[in-house]
Amino acid sequence: MRNLDDIQPQNPDQGFQFPGVFEVTAVGRADANLPQRIPEIIQGIGLSVMAGSLRTRPSREGHYVSVSVTFTCPDRATHERVHELLRAEEAIRWIL
Repeated sequence: MRNLDDIQPQNPDQGFQFPGVFEVTAVGRADANLPQRIPEIIQGIGLSVMAGSLRTRPSREGHYVSVSVTFTCPDRATHERVHELLRAEEAIRWIL
């Protein structure tokens, strides 16, 4: 596995560069155990969630939670697959 510091964009003026390190934030029901479920989904397709990258933030009234994780991704198709799987989760309302 390559060192993350060695991953450099091929063209810094373009959008996403692969392979790369990406962050995803999902917002969903607070009672759905999303802080555990989101990393499981990402790891379930063979990607690595960076240790210590999980962040959570509850909504003001506590009905929702925002969960952010950082992961490494080899290509655009896999990145799109992560978003597809997260959108398929019934408890998740929004993905950033």
